[in-house]
Amino acid sequence: MLRPRWVLALLLALAVAAGFALLGQWQLERAIESGQVEERTTEVVQPLRETAQPDEPIRQVATGQRVSVEGRWVPGDEQIVAGRLNGGEPGYWVVSHLAVAERGEPGLAVARGWVADEAAAQAVVERLARSTDAASLTVDGRLLPSEAPEVPAEGADPNEMTTVAVAALINLWADFDEHSVYSAYLVASDPPNGLVAIDSPAPESQVTLNWLNVFYAAEWVIFAGFAVFLWYRLVKDAWEREQEELADGPGGFGAGQPGGTHDRQFG
Repeated sequence: MLRPRWVLALLLALAVAAGFALLGQWQLERAIESGQVEERTTEVVQPLRETAQPDEPIRQVATGQRVSVEGRWVPGDEQIVAGRLNGGEPGYWVVSHLAVAERGEPGLAVARGWVADEAAAQAVVERLARSTDAASLTVDGRLLPSEAPEVPAEGADPNEMTTVAVAALINLWADFDEHSVYSAYLVASDPPNGLVAIDSPAPESQVTLNWLNVFYAAEWVIFAGFAVFLWYRLVKDAWEREQEELADGPGGFGAGQPGGTHDRQFG
């Protein structure tokens, strides 16, 4: 390896590897520069009917969108959802049933607000259930996809809800068999008395990378490593070839072996 020609070959291999590394860095920079930031107008309130449809999955672009919807509360369909964090503090949500002012009055689950104490949440539920106000009103909030139901832990209350699962809520709503439902729920902006507004920040913007450029960058890194490996392989092959020539040559350690130089001269 220390012979001049192999030292020069190593310098050449390192220069080639450096060139490949620079090309890989350039491709990676291109991938980052060409990355597109998904600009979403989630904080501009839109009508619910333009954002989601009953009995259809919520679209990805609609997740986290602030919407407004007109409807009426259905007293008695309130539920308490446990284990909800608000500013890092555990507590309870009160979730109500809103009959949307559309054909057939499709149901929409609305998380009305948060409270730290279960007894306080139960008091709010009882007060809302006694309400006789059936007037139509407009509710604003952030639209989120339905959560999956969870099986209660062993020893826990089997009736305790820990997720806002629309599939579970509609089984608890009275006289709801023949109605459509939104496969999402709304986090209301204005909570009723006795509850605190739920912390529901805007979704973060996502940056999409150009993965083709990332793939090319990885390829150049592999080529750079291969250039150094090729130099090592050539040096090793040359060394092994010299060892074989020494073994087969006059005075070599293979001269006295059958078929060696000694046998050819005196055999």
